[in-house]
Amino acid sequence: MHKPIIGISGSRIINNGGALPGYYRSYVNEDYVDSVIQNGGIPYIIPFNDNEEVTVAQVAQLDGLILSGGHDVTPWNYGEESQQKIGMIWPARDRFDMRLLREAEKAHIPVLGICRGAQLINVAHGGSLYQDISYREAPTLKHNQGHTPDLPTQTINLRQGSHLAALFARQTIHVNSFHHQLIKDLGQGLTADAKALDGVIEAFENADASVIGVQWHPEMLHRSVQAMNNLFTDLIRRAEKEGF
Repeated sequence: MHKPIIGISGSRIINNGGALPGYYRSYVNEDYVDSVIQNGGIPYIIPFNDNEEVTVAQVAQLDGLILSGGHDVTPWNYGEESQQKIGMIWPARDRFDMRLLREAEKAHIPVLGICRGAQLINVAHGGSLYQDISYREAPTLKHNQGHTPDLPTQTINLRQGSHLAALFARQTIHVNSFHHQLIKDLGQGLTADAKALDGVIEAFENADASVIGVQWHPEMLHRSVQAMNNLFTDLIRRAEKEGF
């Protein structure tokens, strides 16, 4: 039986110590890989590159796509300049991830955006972000726990009738939280699926739920919170279907 190939968007790090200082390495966190394997998919890490032809060919090999976490999304993508508290940006990676998303949507393969990946999807669909939690006008809870990635620390409510509510078979779940940027304006064609108790959007889906974004890190929870595997099994099940 063919197992679907799930691409995971890669990042890169610079070797700052030991041998070969300044040397670039392509990578993703291993939890992404383990989450796909545990739930019946074949993970492929998609290395960052600037070549559009290569990116198109990479997506053509995939049955599904995970847009992984990492850098802040460059504010120019939603018409703003960088504010004081924005983190590290990498505009070239924004372009890479947006190409991956564009080609995945053209090919009608399912997409799961995680943390930065969700923010990237939102911006690619015309939405915007708060560059830092402190710029949100309303009282806001802590959204970056800073420790113990496999520990849920935040309550979120799922929209009744949403795809996520069906996946988790409940209206309230508990998740981890590692983001200092927040969704401000939701992108075109996206519907909020989940909100934290302070009203911050924590998840969304498009019209047929072929594109889903979650602000938390389910890959870090997949061993400690069994229900978090539902997001990956859903992605892989959709990737197996004809037409995705």
